[in-house]
Amino acid sequence: MVGEHTLPELNYSYDALEPYIDEQTMRLHHSKHHQGYVNGLNKAEKALARARKSGEFGDIRNLERLLAFHGSGHFNHCLFWQNMIPADNYKDPSGDLLSQIKKDFGSLDNLKAQFGAAAKAVEGSGWGFLAWQPAGEQLVTLAAENHQKQTQFTTIPVLALDVWEHAYYLKYQNKRGDYVDNWWNIVNWENVAEQFAAATEYNFDMG
Repeated sequence: MVGEHTLPELNYSYDALEPYIDEQTMRLHHSKHHQGYVNGLNKAEKALARARKSGEFGDIRNLERLLAFHGSGHFNHCLFWQNMIPADNYKDPSGDLLSQIKKDFGSLDNLKAQFGAAAKAVEGSGWGFLAWQPAGEQLVTLAAENHQKQTQFTTIPVLALDVWEHAYYLKYQNKRGDYVDNWWNIVNWENVAEQFAAATEYNFDMG
């Protein structure tokens, strides 16, 4: 329904990702920052619905910008939370996902190196993504500024890493690289495999 997005519940407690992501960061990140994107998305959707009803689209440029920013902020975070798991439950990728990783990157270590380099190199605030590219039938890494800039259309993210400062600064300060490197210890590869399986069902027609 328009303007009725809600903050998703986490599948783990705020302290479950210690020591790699601290409890205070998780609590603020989820309950404050993510909630802010939910609120912004709902507000923008309702404003656009009113514009459709009135036929007055004078503010359409701003509304579309807000939808892109807050919508991407909300949905990126939904994936980010699912992509993580307490370190005690960590398992390396396997099956079709691992086969595709080896095909496209040569090895899991190569994927980590490329993905990590992209995430560390984001200018300012942004995200690192592993995404399925239906047209090329391959996995690709992407680095996005903010939540929505430098998007590669038609790609489907299956793994997301938030590199906005609010995601790591309380624990790591300006050491984004350490945060990115440590994050691999809590990646939920089983969830990534589920996202990958769903993404590969999408058939992109090149005409």
